[in-house]
Amino acid sequence: MTDRVPMPDGSMARVPNLPQSGPNLGAAQRSQIGSAWAGSGADYDAVRPSYPDWCVSWLLGSEPGRSVVEVGAGTGLFTRDLVAAGHRVVAVDPSASMLEVLREQVPGVEQALVGTGESTGLEPTGLDAGAHVDAGANSDAVVAAQAWHWVDPVAAGAEAARLTTRSASPVLGLVWNQLDVQVPWVHRLARIMHAGDVHRDAEVAAQAGPLWRIEEVREDHWSQELSVEQVFDLTRTRAYWLRSNQKTRERVQSNLRWYLHEHLGHKPGERIEIPYRALAVRNVRA
Repeated sequence: MTDRVPMPDGSMARVPNLPQSGPNLGAAQRSQIGSAWAGSGADYDAVRPSYPDWCVSWLLGSEPGRSVVEVGAGTGLFTRDLVAAGHRVVAVDPSASMLEVLREQVPGVEQALVGTGESTGLEPTGLDAGAHVDAGANSDAVVAAQAWHWVDPVAAGAEAARLTTRSASPVLGLVWNQLDVQVPWVHRLARIMHAGDVHRDAEVAAQAGPLWRIEEVREDHWSQELSVEQVFDLTRTRAYWLRSNQKTRERVQSNLRWYLHEHLGHKPGERIEIPYRALAVRNVRA
């Protein structure tokens, strides 16, 4: 069944049953959508959520000092947790704007390089464990936070395997934060925002080609506090908004204003607890 919700612009928004997967995108579409964030680094960093405290140690273990390549590092929302846990991190992202914010926010990062999950540009250097992590194939782990759905999983999985060739216990750690669309009002909010958040199946989300297998999955429910105005800012960091024309943006903003203020009754400046679902997947070599 699919519900229809009246919107202030006169349209009837379709609110379907809980989605189980995201869109099936080709490589060109992933690249086009993924590049939508170029130039929006500071805005993204201000309102996108961080990650639950357990994520880093659960993915990589409790011992510090692992050499880690983070692909799709963005503005460093997860990078700062990796560095704080004592790991040596090379951050890779296709957006120079995002990396500029990352360098400012995470001064402890070893390097921040323009590249993709499929082609990081890192090469083996033969450096030992005490050296800088332009280590390429000397890395212990590759991680991707809120990014693996933008890559070709087979090609990116092969690149992750190459980067961890010399590790005795290589890990491919994947983590997502999603609006908790199992909560009815959040599901409707996500539809109005065109957030694209889905109830993601771990085995589908964490596909990484034949070189990796899922060792363990963990999920958690938590929340982020934002002001009403910051929910609008959050909407403006979504790929749909960034790729849309002005008319579409005005419609989204009008619908969101109606939903938050008139339908849910939130006042300007009011703080809202936004429910999130964190999904983490630890992959090891097959």
